[in-house]
Amino acid sequence: MKWFKKYLFFEVRIDFKTCIYFFMILFYYSVFTILQGRLSASIIIMAEMIAAAYMIGYIQVYLLKNFDEADRLGRQEIVSVFLCSLLYTFISYFFNWYDRNIPATVIFLLYMLLCYLSIFLAYKVKRDMETAELNRELEYFKKMKKQNGKDET
Repeated sequence: MKWFKKYLFFEVRIDFKTCIYFFMILFYYSVFTILQGRLSASIIIMAEMIAAAYMIGYIQVYLLKNFDEADRLGRQEIVSVFLCSLLYTFISYFFNWYDRNIPATVIFLLYMLLCYLSIFLAYKVKRDMETAELNRELEYFKKMKKQNGKDET
């Protein structure tokens, strides 16, 4: 049962990552499509995007040590950011998401680098806020325990 819970924990993380990265990629695709003068998007391309986000999510969690949730941005994390950004860019070019437009593809690479850095910072802020909240709760617990201890004597 422990193994199954651990598996589910990682699967939920991957699903969450997939949603975040798919949204970011879809946003870029939507802007690109509108700038091209089109007001409709390809469902096939969106399916490719979600499949790519799942695939890279698994790579991030199982092979690259969940680098976007790391405590610090070290050499390994920076290499992983570049690797995944390049992978997304290669997939976008191969599957013709941006009409194999070189400037749009290069901007997409830069955009993905920025997305990864933004997500890293968001996780860091989230952890810092959770730590502060846990410390407040611990202080409250200690205070309540001390007050209850005095009441009993």
